[in-house]
Amino acid sequence: MTNLEGPQGVDTDAGSGASAATEEPDVSSWATTVPQANSAGGYVRQYLQRVRGGDMGSLPAIGGLVVLVLLFSAIQPTFRGLYNFGNMLTEGSGPILLAMGLVFVLLLGEIDLSAGFSGGVCAAVMVRLMVGYDLPWPVTIAAALVTGVIIGLLIGWLRAKVRIPSFVVTLAFFLAFQGVALFIVNNGAGAHGDVRITDDFVLAFENDQMPIWAGWLLAVVLIAGYAAIKFSAQAARRRQGLLGEPTAVLAAKIGGLAIGALVVVFLLNQNRSINRQPIPTNVNGTIKFVSPPAVEGVPWVVLVLVFFFVLWTFILSRTRYGRHVYAVGGNEEAARRAGIPVDRVRISVFVIGSFMAAVGGIMIGSNVAAVSVQNYSGNTLLLAVGAAVIGGTSLFGGKGRVLDALVGGAVVEVIQNGMANLVQGNNGSSVQYIVTGIVLLLAAAIDALSRRRAGATGLA
Repeated sequence: MTNLEGPQGVDTDAGSGASAATEEPDVSSWATTVPQANSAGGYVRQYLQRVRGGDMGSLPAIGGLVVLVLLFSAIQPTFRGLYNFGNMLTEGSGPILLAMGLVFVLLLGEIDLSAGFSGGVCAAVMVRLMVGYDLPWPVTIAAALVTGVIIGLLIGWLRAKVRIPSFVVTLAFFLAFQGVALFIVNNGAGAHGDVRITDDFVLAFENDQMPIWAGWLLAVVLIAGYAAIKFSAQAARRRQGLLGEPTAVLAAKIGGLAIGALVVVFLLNQNRSINRQPIPTNVNGTIKFVSPPAVEGVPWVVLVLVFFFVLWTFILSRTRYGRHVYAVGGNEEAARRAGIPVDRVRISVFVIGSFMAAVGGIMIGSNVAAVSVQNYSGNTLLLAVGAAVIGGTSLFGGKGRVLDALVGGAVVEVIQNGMANLVQGNNGSSVQYIVTGIVLLLAAAIDALSRRRAGATGLA
């Protein structure tokens, strides 16, 4: 819904450059990451020039996603089924939410190896209060989110003030939080071990669907909001005598979003149930054939994904804080000399990362209807980091968008889902990990080569 263009996700609305000139580092170079032209043809030419110069953003990930979807759909009929489509949305939501938080950390060239188990600790806090002490969902969810914030503050403080490298700090917490999560689920009142989630509200995130009308309403709000923001940004630039995106380009982007959103909602509103044949059921002592309940509607977790995507995209692209994050990630010393509170920015990104780890941990628990330490193992973290990097966020800092988490998360989930069904047996998991690792390595290589190319052409 906000300006999603440019590999750094930096908005270039009217006046931002002027204010930055006196209060923060010059962002005029960032403005060039968004092609501006008087005509659609000029816009396209500028965009292609930037791509040739190494500024590809999420383009490789989008291309890879299209190829993977076509490949798996052609060789595996069950992959393109509606049930599998909805299943990928719910299964992939947890790692994607973790990846959204990791984008902020990676933008500073840092890493958070503890994100997976941070989410596990937060989810364990939620389920222990829920099952052991019968507290309502507002209290249990709030406790999990506050736990995430506290974890982020601790990690960020150790990195920013004590100057321990983030790799070392988060590796230590990666090990320690396994024990913390185990302690919480194995002690206290209520069930121990693999603790089942009992609250219907929490379970509904991943296991229930919106009413049909709510899905259409969500799509309409997204389209209308995106259109309003894009045209508003265009008008603001033109009032200042600056070039804005051509109207034809804006119409194409809005039309593309509209088609995509409406098609997705239409597909999810169909009955995705695999078993549709009536089942013999004992009803008051009489055997009757009862049709199984329909599985139709947009999963509630999609609303959670949209909310945080819009929130964090707005913060990164439309606020001073977002510009500070990119400034520190691009050149820490220059940002410090410009008066940006570097330490506070660094602490804040770890807080956001751990907060989103808590959200992702809750969604992972909702998906499997339980909280177990195994569900937050190292694989969860690797998929989240892989999602952000594959989507286009640079491991070197200063380049990335929240959109990268969505695109990269889709790529990772398609690989996971497609390979799990395509290669079965004893070697299924090994092949799945190998393919995911190769894709991540390719993404890192593309990132490194793109930066080298951008530096050679003067775009970096």
